[in-house]
Amino acid sequence: MELDIATWHFVFAAIGFAVLGLVAHIVRAVFNLFPDKISDTAAINIFVSDGYSWSDHLFGTEYNDAGYYKLDSAKNLKLSMFFTVAGGMGIMMFLPGAAEIIAHLIESGLRFVIDLFWQRIDEVRGRFAA
Repeated sequence: MELDIATWHFVFAAIGFAVLGLVAHIVRAVFNLFPDKISDTAAINIFVSDGYSWSDHLFGTEYNDAGYYKLDSAKNLKLSMFFTVAGGMGIMMFLPGAAEIIAHLIESGLRFVIDLFWQRIDEVRGRFAA
């Protein structure tokens, strides 16, 4: 089955990647057991901490006073969503076959939601008919 990739596939994928970035932001902030930022020196944090990297230092990821990733930081949320959307769009554009797979997943998901909607409508009609 040949699948044509349209612009709306990329729009839906970008929205999905943004939601994935939101989830990644929440997971990093909530489920982090140990502080990422141990000291005020970037080199020590990068080499000692598992959760602190060069990208955190370069882009200015915000941490609270205890060294944990800040959940309530709009900057952290924007960074997380930007990187997932940019990475996902990059994969779709430059990895052969990835756009077709993601487009197929989007269309399958939409078909499932539409079929589920009509199934629920039929169930409601069946209850009122009886």
